[in-house]
Amino acid sequence: MFSDLSESPAIWQDKYRLPTNVKPSHYNITCWTDLESLQFGGFVAVDLDILEETSAIVLNSSADLKLGTASVYCSALNTDQLQSAQIVTDQELGRATLNFVAALPAGSKAQIKITYIAMLRGSMNGYYKSAWQRNGKTEHYAMTHFQPTDARAAIPCWDEPQLKATWTITMISRAETVNISNMPAESEVAYDPTSASESDGSLGTLLSTLPRKDVQWKITKFAKTPPMSSYLVAFANGPFAHLETKVVMPLSGRTIPLRVYTTPDIIHQAEFCLDVTAKVLPLYEKIFDIEYPLPKLDTLAAHDFDMGAMENWGLITGRTSAFLTDSKKVDITSRKSIAGTQSHEVAHMWFGNITTMAWWDNLYLNEGFATLMGEAIILSKVFPEWEVNSTFVADDVQNALMLDAKRSSHPIEVECPDANFINQIFDELSYSKAASVLRMLSEYIGEDRFLKGVSLYLKKHLYGNTVTRDLWDGISAASGEDIVRLVDDWITKIGFPLITVTETSGGIRVRQDRYLDNGTPNADENETIWNVPLAVLTVNENGHVHIDKTAVLAEREKTIALDTGRTFKLNAGTIGFYRVLYTPERLEKIATEAAKNDLIFSPRDRIGLLKDVSELSHAGLTPVSSLLTLVNIWQGETNYLVWAGVLVSFAGILRAFEEHPRLITSFRAFIRTLFVPLVQRLGYEFPDGESVDIVELRKTAITGAVTARDENVIRELQSRFTDYMETGDMARIPSDIRTTIFAVAARYGGREEFEVLLKIIENPVTPADRRAAIANIGYTEDLTLVKDLFSYILTEARDQDVVSFCRGLQANPLARPLLVEFFKDNYDAFSKRFATNSMLKYLVTACFKGLSTQRAHDDATEFFKDKDTTRYSMALSQALETVRARIAYIERSFNDLSDWLTKWEQSPKR
Repeated sequence: MFSDLSESPAIWQDKYRLPTNVKPSHYNITCWTDLESLQFGGFVAVDLDILEETSAIVLNSSADLKLGTASVYCSALNTDQLQSAQIVTDQELGRATLNFVAALPAGSKAQIKITYIAMLRGSMNGYYKSAWQRNGKTEHYAMTHFQPTDARAAIPCWDEPQLKATWTITMISRAETVNISNMPAESEVAYDPTSASESDGSLGTLLSTLPRKDVQWKITKFAKTPPMSSYLVAFANGPFAHLETKVVMPLSGRTIPLRVYTTPDIIHQAEFCLDVTAKVLPLYEKIFDIEYPLPKLDTLAAHDFDMGAMENWGLITGRTSAFLTDSKKVDITSRKSIAGTQSHEVAHMWFGNITTMAWWDNLYLNEGFATLMGEAIILSKVFPEWEVNSTFVADDVQNALMLDAKRSSHPIEVECPDANFINQIFDELSYSKAASVLRMLSEYIGEDRFLKGVSLYLKKHLYGNTVTRDLWDGISAASGEDIVRLVDDWITKIGFPLITVTETSGGIRVRQDRYLDNGTPNADENETIWNVPLAVLTVNENGHVHIDKTAVLAEREKTIALDTGRTFKLNAGTIGFYRVLYTPERLEKIATEAAKNDLIFSPRDRIGLLKDVSELSHAGLTPVSSLLTLVNIWQGETNYLVWAGVLVSFAGILRAFEEHPRLITSFRAFIRTLFVPLVQRLGYEFPDGESVDIVELRKTAITGAVTARDENVIRELQSRFTDYMETGDMARIPSDIRTTIFAVAARYGGREEFEVLLKIIENPVTPADRRAAIANIGYTEDLTLVKDLFSYILTEARDQDVVSFCRGLQANPLARPLLVEFFKDNYDAFSKRFATNSMLKYLVTACFKGLSTQRAHDDATEFFKDKDTTRYSMALSQALETVRARIAYIERSFNDLSDWLTKWEQSPKR
């Protein structure tokens, strides 16, 4: 558990952080990789500054590394002899201590050398193997993923972000393979075992011990890196092919080569990713006013990857689905995902890589900013037709608000004592809440001043490490505002406020209290007073809109003068990270006005209003009927993001009340009246040249009609999948409704459809086809097939896909209870399978978050009572809290929902 968190920072830093008596300045790594034996090995030479006299050096080294010999040399000892070092390992803390006889004096410089050997992991972190198929045969390649603390699994090193050093990497591999790393190759030569030209005795010794003497080897030496953190080091070896382009950078005028690597069979799908890289990289250089410091930027699309993607400096890595799509077919969904991912990772080349957080408690400095910059600010400039700012409100802001509404949430900036806890904070709070708060700040002070402050921050801390205050200092200097006063509580305190609006004779009274989605906060939970930018929208007598961005609620409550006889709304554009509660009468007035056009309330306003009402109904602060009334008023809505938000909110209702068939039947009838007319108007075809808005609206309408179980729409989608089964041609399965068609095929089909979806998973045309099949095959209502899928997950599924399979299964009411038992029965196997990566916490969420009865909640609590939950305790707490909130929601909302639907059914306007 997290008993260590009760200790003072000094105590856990002593326990989990490396001693500060030495500091690395340069690593010289030589690593051989054999893709036949799936082994690697090598030696590392590390130049050190000796800050305090010592006869012991402590560094990080994983238990996976079998350390060989170690030695130390220090010129201050007035001897040319190397000291042999005794190695003592600590597997629990991932450390190795080198003990030697003669102490190294303070102020001196030294070099240590360590040899090591290991097997390539199968765990998607450290230096690991990834499998692919060539001519029906399974082959492997090797690549690294070090974030946050797995550089030590491939290299004995100082594996903490603030201990930056330069790195020179040499790779030895089979001659027919390709080596890539952070920097470009300076040389690549065949290894001639008869040659005596090797001047480095360590390299010569290493070459003489290569696993196979009867194959050809080559030596690739890469250029020296700038100072960088260990978690950003990257290298890979395999049969890679690549696509390449070049871009001229605006500040330096340099021509930078850009490449995307993957296996030869799918490299043709890398064109769009390459195009996105070429568009965004120069934009970042211009906006940050700092030259991109490296001579190249590569991307590697991998078949096996723990997270979505990773910003290794000069060598971005990630899943094939994160980077690859068929350029001959316009797949808007995939293109949006790829562009957002790649733009996010390129943002890190500056924000995170040049300037890096000092420790993982400031992870959000990397991830929050890259999310805002990469997925909103920059992408809106490159793809203005995509409405990315509205998408940000619909996705990032709302996802973060939902998680942060729980007592089991955590502050954006949170103490991270050990590796297990570090892995847990890679979540919507470090990414999306941080990005939302930064966006709120940007909107308040102005984007130009915000970005100027970011540039000042980066320039002041080039190649250094930073904490939160450093960023605020930069933005304060650019804006003239006291940024610490404005933002500190949003970063350091848990939760966010609910703004309650009460109308008075001369205006409105606004009050802030911490928002919780299941219960009223007690006094201890409601101490924080946030500085809340209210962004008050008003409409004057001429119909002109005014937004007061200077209005800030910095106290518990205050009165604002305005004419309540005219239209008004708080949180204009949903720029703020909070929810707003109006009276039912005011809500209906705002909803009616919002239904007219975009002149007063933007899509971002409508998305924010919709989600506020939806979530407030879950929390019991407004009736669920308010949500249905609002949506009923908006039947003429044309923005796809608003309709997509409606579907997400309705999915929550369907999930909660799925054990009440009469109510669900009525509710689906209501949903049909909203979406089926849109399908009838827009049809099923996606002609070339159509606007993104129409493509997305058609996709959302079809998904909505299927959610409502419309027989005609389901029949049409079934016929399209049947054509594919008969012909093998996906011509009648448009990419943008592929996911919905696969879901229909799984739910209403049988074994034949199930087997076809499995074949798509095993041999897809594109990564998106595979991802859609994995996500939807679990909708089958044949429980025999569900059990077959469980067997497949255990024996055949790639590690990276297990969570996606389970998310699909938990969305299926018939499969959900079986999924819970499946997890319980195989808990030990999953714990072992995902022992070193982040998958287990996501698996716990996928299997338990969807439950909705007290008995299921209590059974889950009992199951985990004697388990070591160290690696997923936060995810488990959040999942169980979600279940409790759903149970309370069902109890308090059933009658209200039933009454509204009965009145709707009896309405003559229906």
